[in-house]
Amino acid sequence: MSRSGPVDHLARADDALAAIGRTPLVRLNGLTEPDDAEIWVKIESANPTGSYKDRMALSMILGAQRSGRLAPQQPVVEYTGGSTGSSLAYVCSLTGHPLHIVSSDAFAVEKLRTMQALGAHVELVPSPEGITPDLIPRMRERAQQIARETGAYATDQFNNHDMVDGYVALGEEIVGQLDGEVDAFCSYVGTAGCFLGTTRALRAAVPGVHRVVVEPAESAVLSGQPAGTHHIEGGGIGFVPPQLSADDYDEVLPVPEAEAFAMARDAARRAGIFSGPSTGANLVAARHLARRLGAGHRVVTLQVDSGLKYLSGGLYEG
Repeated sequence: MSRSGPVDHLARADDALAAIGRTPLVRLNGLTEPDDAEIWVKIESANPTGSYKDRMALSMILGAQRSGRLAPQQPVVEYTGGSTGSSLAYVCSLTGHPLHIVSSDAFAVEKLRTMQALGAHVELVPSPEGITPDLIPRMRERAQQIARETGAYATDQFNNHDMVDGYVALGEEIVGQLDGEVDAFCSYVGTAGCFLGTTRALRAAVPGVHRVVVEPAESAVLSGQPAGTHHIEGGGIGFVPPQLSADDYDEVLPVPEAEAFAMARDAARRAGIFSGPSTGANLVAARHLARRLGAGHRVVTLQVDSGLKYLSGGLYEG
């Protein structure tokens, strides 16, 4: 059976690490009105582990190797809610570094199993209430203890400057894919590495682009509210990310977790964007910006990972 039109040849590479990045950018249809700005979504689930964190993991490991901080075959330790752990497990398996992950039962079981499937040793910090304000500090403390006791290299994602560099290419890809016509960018913030790296590249090409941080309304620390418990994985960490300052963004949009969950379901069923709650939060914020900016403008956000990581947590039940 023949197909009409040109056939694009898929990229190929001699190294599996080269599969990271260069992801599609698609226009969001089905969830906007004619008078809204266009919403464009970077499909980061196209990365090898199904997450944008692959970019960060590669940058942290290669950066540490090049600087001499990480010796050949030296173990690596990190504290993570899941996607960073899966991405590090992928990169470490290909670069010869044993990986010890400190995570929690507050995060999706699919993420924990993916880390293990890729060869990481996973240790869990119990948190039956969900993502509480003290969870990340407890995980960080345990990871630091492991590094001291075993001599493992701690990637320490929240304080690692290499991880920001890993996302500059994401912003450059967006600029190229939209020929520099970008009016606003919004992203749910955890470490803030993706936000910082992406907006650095966007601002270099489009100085007036509006930079919007997204956070859970239940733990709206960047909006000046107290830290709280919530269930939107990947952010809302209960404190200001160490590398993020007020000069790095123009606006903060808090999104209630119920709206983020509902949007994730709507996007899967009506727009073909199959993802988790953090992407749902991104899309809620993007639609808010699209309605405010109006037709003739473009808002860009991210599908940070695949909905396959959230099938057991109730997001898509019913």
